[in-house]
Amino acid sequence: MSNKFDLQRALDALDEYGYDKKHSTDLEQARTKPQMEKYINNLDYSLKRLQLLQQVVNEAVDNKINAQKQIEQVQTFKTKIINLSREWNMSYQDVLALLATRSK
Repeated sequence: MSNKFDLQRALDALDEYGYDKKHSTDLEQARTKPQMEKYINNLDYSLKRLQLLQQVVNEAVDNKINAQKQIEQVQTFKTKIINLSREWNMSYQDVLALLATRSK
């Protein structure tokens, strides 16, 4: 009987922890705009610090966008190489070698 009671208390504690994690003001748990707004409002930053935070966030977003564009460009290039290899009946590596020698 004691084990069953201890198990129930452990499950209740885990449930409460999950509820607290969902409703916390922790930035790692913020998934929606209202949750993020709540987190930022709890920071109680001055206007100057909020502007600095905005600048840092904007730079981080720009970096992510540029990284995503670069990944897309690499994927597009790989697709073009694959299509050339099919068109010329050559292996992918042979097309790369040919392009490398032609660009020198």
